[in-house]
Amino acid sequence: MVSPKPEPLLVVLLGPTGSGKTALSLVLAERFGGEIVNYDSVAMYREFNIGTAKPTPDEYARVPHHLLDCVEPREQITAGEYARKARQVLAEINTRGHLPIVVGGTGLYLRALLEGLFPGPQRSEELRARLRASAARRGPEYVHRILQRLDRAAAEKIHPNDTPKLIRAVEVNLAAREKMTELWQRHGRDPLRGFRVLRLGLDPDRQALYDRINDRARRMFEAGLIEETKQLLEKYGDAAPPLFSLGYRQAVQLIRGELTQEQALQAAQQAHRNYAKRQMTWFRREPQVRWLRGFGDDREVQREVADSVSDLRS
Repeated sequence: MVSPKPEPLLVVLLGPTGSGKTALSLVLAERFGGEIVNYDSVAMYREFNIGTAKPTPDEYARVPHHLLDCVEPREQITAGEYARKARQVLAEINTRGHLPIVVGGTGLYLRALLEGLFPGPQRSEELRARLRASAARRGPEYVHRILQRLDRAAAEKIHPNDTPKLIRAVEVNLAAREKMTELWQRHGRDPLRGFRVLRLGLDPDRQALYDRINDRARRMFEAGLIEETKQLLEKYGDAAPPLFSLGYRQAVQLIRGELTQEQALQAAQQAHRNYAKRQMTWFRREPQVRWLRGFGDDREVQREVADSVSDLRS
């Protein structure tokens, strides 16, 4: 009796910002004929380059990349919309017989891709525009306070500075006329089918990670983050959602005279360190993750991961 052919493998790389996921994904893609699929929300936006740590032109040329530079700066993209795009990309990679390697740092996008989200109400661009204007005028904390009044449980799960998620949560609560968390509990999800999912997590030494994060933030400022942000502000004003993201938010505060150069750098470093903590808390809840102690550019980590992928593909 012939054994059924196993489902194709899907590799998912998890880990905090600065842990070397990009380096590891490139090694795997080159060794196994893979294609990289991004799940970092800000990296999807065009024109936001320095502050997103996107792959370099040389890295782009080494292997195919997907869902980078595919969203206009003024647009909003929800986790559900990301999941639909990503699932289509995975299907296309599968038809080519290549190995999909999913890499990024936005936990909600990854969950939407792998587990699906409940079918929430349609977007209201008018409401979103009003909320974005309020966030720009009063800060994202104002939108967070609105969400606290509407759905305290949802507000506890979303960071007060995460404007896109806050806006979507408020929108869902108002459009559905009930709490978003109650909708989550009542409606079923639509998990990804047709793949064997291998989750590989990077868990480097915390102090070494923070040193890398601090150094990367400094290099972003030295590489022209302030100049890039200034151009984006002049072109889009407050209408570009990524201007509220890590690094860019502190650059905006510097440009507006709210922070000095050194204060902006220190605030960006602290924000990235805090984000790394939140990412690890989120990713720890992912099921069946094989955690690796080290960075993605460590040779021993790369060898261990390559062996795991090779075993499952043989």
